[in-house]
Amino acid sequence: MDAQVRELFGEGRNFPTLATLMTDGSPHAISIWSGVEGDRVVFFTGRQSLKGRNIARDPHVALSVVDFENPYRTARVRGEVVETLDGDAAMEVVDRISQRYVGTDFPLRDSTLYFVEIHRESFEELPFEHA
Repeated sequence: MDAQVRELFGEGRNFPTLATLMTDGSPHAISIWSGVEGDRVVFFTGRQSLKGRNIARDPHVALSVVDFENPYRTARVRGEVVETLDGDAAMEVVDRISQRYVGTDFPLRDSTLYFVEIHRESFEELPFEHA
């Protein structure tokens, strides 16, 4: 994974947008929290959420993220969810992500962690000054 892509998805308080596919093939996009484990982007949700149900049916996803501190830095990945994790092991990672975003453990204790194997990635930094 490119170091700049890793930084935007795995550090700071950036809010990626996750795109999944609905039953009719149309896209569903929603903001999430993310992290990086190894060379995979990770995020969490409940299995019965719309995004959880979409991924169970079709694991292909796309994510884009804008740097919270400098909106002219962006990264994108396309890939597929290749692994999920539940229980205490998942909550260790979920809490680590939650600590980064809000400074506390995540209050809902039944989240599923999703691991995205990246097929394509890109990073872009536009030559504009951030005010």
